[in-house]
Amino acid sequence: MPGFSRDVFNARRLKAIARKDAQRRSQQLAARGRGSLLMFIYRHLSINYIHLRTQCDTFMYELFLMRRGIAISLCLIARGGINVYAQTASSGAQTSTRATQLPMSAASSQAGAVSTQQTPVAGTGPATVNSSIQVNGDFAGSVPGKELPPGPVTLTLADAVKRGLAANLGPITASNAERASRAARIQALSSLLPAIAANASDTVTQVNLAAFGFQFNVPASVGFSIPSVVGPYNYSSLQGTLSQSLYDPVARRNWHASQETEKASQLNAKDARELVVLAVGGSYLQTVATAARVDSQRAEVANAAAINRQAEVRREAGTNARIDVTRSAVELQTEQQRLSTLEAELRKQKISLARLIGLQQDRELILVEPLSSQGGNMPDANAAIQQAFERRADLQALTAGVKAAQIALSAARAERLPSASLNGNYGVIGPNPEKTHGAFAVTGSVNVPIWQGGRVKGDILEAQTTLDQRQAELANERGKVEQEVRTALIDLEAASGQVHLAESSRTLANDTLAQARDRFGAGVATTLEVVQAQQQVASADSDYISSLFSYQLAKLSLARATGEAELSLTKQQSEGHK
Repeated sequence: MPGFSRDVFNARRLKAIARKDAQRRSQQLAARGRGSLLMFIYRHLSINYIHLRTQCDTFMYELFLMRRGIAISLCLIARGGINVYAQTASSGAQTSTRATQLPMSAASSQAGAVSTQQTPVAGTGPATVNSSIQVNGDFAGSVPGKELPPGPVTLTLADAVKRGLAANLGPITASNAERASRAARIQALSSLLPAIAANASDTVTQVNLAAFGFQFNVPASVGFSIPSVVGPYNYSSLQGTLSQSLYDPVARRNWHASQETEKASQLNAKDARELVVLAVGGSYLQTVATAARVDSQRAEVANAAAINRQAEVRREAGTNARIDVTRSAVELQTEQQRLSTLEAELRKQKISLARLIGLQQDRELILVEPLSSQGGNMPDANAAIQQAFERRADLQALTAGVKAAQIALSAARAERLPSASLNGNYGVIGPNPEKTHGAFAVTGSVNVPIWQGGRVKGDILEAQTTLDQRQAELANERGKVEQEVRTALIDLEAASGQVHLAESSRTLANDTLAQARDRFGAGVATTLEVVQAQQQVASADSDYISSLFSYQLAKLSLARATGEAELSLTKQQSEGHK
């Protein structure tokens, strides 16, 4: 109540003042000659009046204090009601942790593939198959690799594969997928670890009691009113909170499933490296084979030019017909056209190889590792298949994917189990930072699912479907791996036989050409015989190069099929250094 203080309403002091005032007035009246009775009445009335006034003012001050106390109490009640309401709203049916549903397929999500192929071709030479390698998707691209000094780039097979493993887009994509799986595993683990936080705040607030339903209609006769707006007032707080899952079977199984998914991603990244070895190695061998064909064709062009000059000399001497000169000229132009086509193909293959290993496409590549027919014994089919089952990274990745799906199914079934958690906080709160007091709360809770509208049944059905699909993919992959091993063994066996036959045919064709040129020089044969022998040599050279390429590619394909392409290349590199 404005204008009042506790000293004003001290009753004893007011009575003493009134008594002194009455005595003073009585003395004045007596001095003036008034009667003693009048003096007595006046003094008595004065004292009673002051006493009544004092009681009235004291009562009004107590009403003021009571009104202020009621307003503050209502404000606190309103604020407490908010907290109680919030706690009541959050204490309803809690939703338990849900099982993480995995993708239906556990197959690698790599956007690309690498494969080799042998197709039969019609021809009279020993090389009756045509080997090729197909690279597409991410494995056909790369990022810029390590800078090299200006000038031609000299590459061995091991150098090319090393650069491919570092710059090819296939392993980079697989590595990023592995990192994403690692992040998912860390996120799944976080739900099992304690969550700790701290916060500090300083609040200035004003409360409108009418907004919380408090409406006061105090009669005017009472002499006071209760305000509907309280404040502004201030308070400060500093608090630390902790939340810990004590028992959550679903979250724990989600974490275990994410571990298997991360393992599958790591194996897929390893398989991507195997595919890069196949892609770069096959492209390198293919480019070397084309370069060998170019060299062979240049020799054929030189041979055809020599025959053409010899035919012109004999014609000028009158010992040869004009048709022999024309025939030899046509053969020379034909060989030159073949050379031009092969040189263009060689340039394109070098560009493709540069793309695979992250080199600049305008750099000149010098491939120094020639084709070779050296090789070991033919491995046993059953042993090679068993080795593939144990070492193929893609097969192991699918196995890990199946295990992850089994754990995910267990997590879905665990949604019916209870869970327990602990939440606590401790801090200080007060009207200002200097006047605070400790405050804390610790809550332990147990959540028992009873009925969740069929959600658990749906999660179990979805997890079971994913597991069935992944098991089917694993069974199919085992059959695919066995097929690849058996096919690679057949290709290796066929290519090994072709190498021996092509080498023998090449020797015979060169012998035939030498004899035909001698006969033509002696005048006992025409250019037709020489041209035919020359074509046989060209065909034999081409067949020999093709058989060498098929043999080397079949060895590389077998290493990939058994899961040790990168390992076999490392062994070859170490043996070469010895």
